[in-house]
Amino acid sequence: MDYGCVVPARFLARPNRFIARVQLGEQTVECHVKNTGRCRELLVPGATVYLERGANPNRRTAWDLIAADKGGKLINMDAQAPNRVFAQWARERWADVRPEVRYGRSRLDFCLDGHHLVEVKGVTLEQDGRCRFPDAPTERGTRHLHELIRAVEEGYQATAFFVIQMENVLDFTPNDDTDPAFGQALRQAARAGVEIAAWCCRVTPGSIEMDRPVPVLL
Repeated sequence: MDYGCVVPARFLARPNRFIARVQLGEQTVECHVKNTGRCRELLVPGATVYLERGANPNRRTAWDLIAADKGGKLINMDAQAPNRVFAQWARERWADVRPEVRYGRSRLDFCLDGHHLVEVKGVTLEQDGRCRFPDAPTERGTRHLHELIRAVEEGYQATAFFVIQMENVLDFTPNDDTDPAFGQALRQAARAGVEIAAWCCRVTPGSIEMDRPVPVLL
């Protein structure tokens, strides 16, 4: 997955979930943050961030914040990227890749070949090479896991797929400190037969693509 015009900037502040204030050259500008998660460990004053020019000239903000440098590790933080990256990767492996599939009370991200349901989650939280999800409590994410469990009980294949939006990581584990209910549901899903997969990505300021699987520690 490639971006368009991408430039570096220096992060200054985040007045709300949707807007960041950055220094771009000699100017201070506001940009749209393409991730409504906390991202507190990424968006720290002085950090180098990367902006993509928006396609709509009538938007309030001309730029989207898509990535950040955390101590020399480049992390893509575009919340739309995981599904797009997974779709590209999946279409090389399955004949029929359908996005946004209604199942139960939820809309799951993908159905592969008509019988394999997949829910994709993007991971940006990392410490010493160890990645965790979520970075904030997610009732919706927990509900999706219970839908995947029900899907297995009804004869489907089901996968919770974590796209780690960075390179060179050691492993993935649920973030029990932040959301113990999600961690409990993920372990329950694994016991029920839901596949739990995590892949890291190759990341540059202007691109992201799937790289390799990493160990999942439950």
